[in-house]
Amino acid sequence: MQDFEFSPGLMKMAAAAEKKAAQRFAAIDEVSQHCTARVLAAFARHRVADSYFAGTTGYGYDDIGRDRLEAIYADVFGCEKALVRHSFVNGTHAIACAMFSALKTGDTLLSATGSVYDTLQSVTGVRGALGGTFADYGIGYREVPLKDGAPCLQAIREAAAKPDVKAVFIQRSRGYGDRKSLTSAEIGELCALVRSVNPGACVIVDNCYGEFCEKTEPTHHGADLICGSLIKNPGGGLALSGGYVAGRADLVEKAAFRLTVPGIGGECGASLGQNRQMYQGFFLAPHTVAQAQKTAVFCAALLEQMGCELSPRWDEDRCDIIQTIRFGAPEPLLAFCRGIQAGAPVDAYATPEPWDMPGYDCPVVMAAGAFVQGASIELSCDAPMREPYIAYLQGGLTYESGKLGILTAAQYMLDQK
Repeated sequence: MQDFEFSPGLMKMAAAAEKKAAQRFAAIDEVSQHCTARVLAAFARHRVADSYFAGTTGYGYDDIGRDRLEAIYADVFGCEKALVRHSFVNGTHAIACAMFSALKTGDTLLSATGSVYDTLQSVTGVRGALGGTFADYGIGYREVPLKDGAPCLQAIREAAAKPDVKAVFIQRSRGYGDRKSLTSAEIGELCALVRSVNPGACVIVDNCYGEFCEKTEPTHHGADLICGSLIKNPGGGLALSGGYVAGRADLVEKAAFRLTVPGIGGECGASLGQNRQMYQGFFLAPHTVAQAQKTAVFCAALLEQMGCELSPRWDEDRCDIIQTIRFGAPEPLLAFCRGIQAGAPVDAYATPEPWDMPGYDCPVVMAAGAFVQGASIELSCDAPMREPYIAYLQGGLTYESGKLGILTAAQYMLDQK
């Protein structure tokens, strides 16, 4: 597509979509303002200075920039301690470290939100006989199926009360599922429920895609640990890699032992010049997340006019950056993903094709023309190639570029018919 030429009919629908979305945009900006104030105040309290941006090498002892950034994360997320490292290879790595921090041989992890995300199924031993899974350590895993797309409170109450359950896992976002994401307040209710029947169990939240989408985080509502990826929301589009674990100090320390080795934990780990991008990315994160949410709202308002089934709808509150689009068939799904790729700033010439990605049980198509490989905070769209052919859109570093990406994808859909 040359110079973003869109059909008159599509531009008419786009104008109507933006007009409808204006009120939602204002609500998103209010959350961004609140979260930005919290981040900015934390930067001031922790006396951020240019010297914090210098990196360390080797063992990474006395890396004041690394250590102070972790204190800022803990401050902003309302918890005792945080582990923020570029050496986490992805969000799954951070979450796995958090899980192992709370479990030992004979313990059981209970997933309160149905099956864990695809890439965690290998960790918990649900899929694949691999070394280092829960099974290898004598750790059990059980899950409570969702009921009508939501956590089943009565079933969670009964399952969490079992004495071997030492940790309860909550996935905030829908992952590759067809359910609504959870608000921080809803997660708080689940935390209270678990503690009412099993006070000693800790609650671990996969916070991926949810940071800064609301005025509070799950740790403000009682979660013991939250975990996520830096190339999603909290990296603000600038972090080059990494993840975080934040929450109770004892559990964060054990997660650090899992990331490195017992006895060393978070004391080592050279920042290798990454501090500046991680600081600046976290500072920008509330604004960048708002841009991604606006892109998703515009997408929903536009594609609704084209007959697509969307969740959330354009006028619904949002607690993460994910927008699902149910296509019902592979052809329009692929057309949309290819349009997202064509509207990207990087690799716009490429054509996404489904492929067998590690950690997934079916071919997956991924459209992502990103400055950071795989960065979900940049406009991307991916989908498992299985019925009912739902695409998962996320990101958008700026609303303006996100809007153009959505329009390009919509034009591909129209041209494909």
